[in-house]
Amino acid sequence: MKEAIELAESVDYVIMIVGLDQTQEREEFDRIDLVLPGKQQHLISRVAKAAKKPVILVLLSGGPVDISFAKDDRNVGSIIWAGYPGEAGGIALAEIIFGDHNPGGRLPVTWYPQEFTKIPMTDMRMRADSATAYPGRTYRFYKARKVFDFGYGLSYSTYLYEFVNVNRKIIYLNRFTNIIALDDKIFTNSLSISEMGTDYCEKLKFSVTIGVKNSGVMSGKHPVFLFARQRQIKVGSPIIQLIGFQTVRTGAGERTEVEFVVSPCEHLSKADENGLMVIEEDSYLLAVGEIEYEISIIFKTTLGRKYPQMTNM
Repeated sequence: MKEAIELAESVDYVIMIVGLDQTQEREEFDRIDLVLPGKQQHLISRVAKAAKKPVILVLLSGGPVDISFAKDDRNVGSIIWAGYPGEAGGIALAEIIFGDHNPGGRLPVTWYPQEFTKIPMTDMRMRADSATAYPGRTYRFYKARKVFDFGYGLSYSTYLYEFVNVNRKIIYLNRFTNIIALDDKIFTNSLSISEMGTDYCEKLKFSVTIGVKNSGVMSGKHPVFLFARQRQIKVGSPIIQLIGFQTVRTGAGERTEVEFVVSPCEHLSKADENGLMVIEEDSYLLAVGEIEYEISIIFKTTLGRKYPQMTNM
């Protein structure tokens, strides 16, 4: 510890490489907590405080680590999660740190805090339960504090998004019935995906075109994530749902477009209290980065035993 602090005080920049190895995590050998093993946290904090400039922290691990202390430490200038990069990892890290390569990686999972380990593994419910202080699981339902979100990541470029085209703003779904009713209140506000059928669901699909501009000074490889959620999140609905992601390559100042296909039966549905997938009459938001686009699903009551052809506008 003393030698590390003295060395940090004597140099212009400090790069600290910390983390785990396969003695702490591997196949058939799970970790029992989410913190750095040993005295690494104390070492990082002491060295970062002693360094002349904010340190560069490189984290080696196969999964999430609670590094909230480093994230909140103004003496830690940047954090690079390198996974287990292999024998060429040193070259890759050097190219990123010295600005020869524009990083574009994104976290493939939610990074939970250490307190998440107190949740019994025998409780695998997805949805949060406020009555029992259960926070939920995965990016779709977890409601407690996070270290980093699923899909989070930085690069040397700033990317700007715009919805160029969404070819359906309102989707009318036929709710078939054999009952002649004067009051729509007798109907539920959801439709069963299985009853709608594969062919009908296929006809509901629509495309979304998103413009992506690299406003930085470096060319880069950038993953574009498209999410969806209900405008007013209902009980049992996911907080957010990934529709898909695609990677684009853009030069400095360049703009490109990427297209996604949205399937309402898949991306806008949820499991009801019986575990059946349903779609609700509601307003939904498509989201990419910080921008959103609203679409609506509206039910039309139709007499008949089968779903007729879809109408939309």
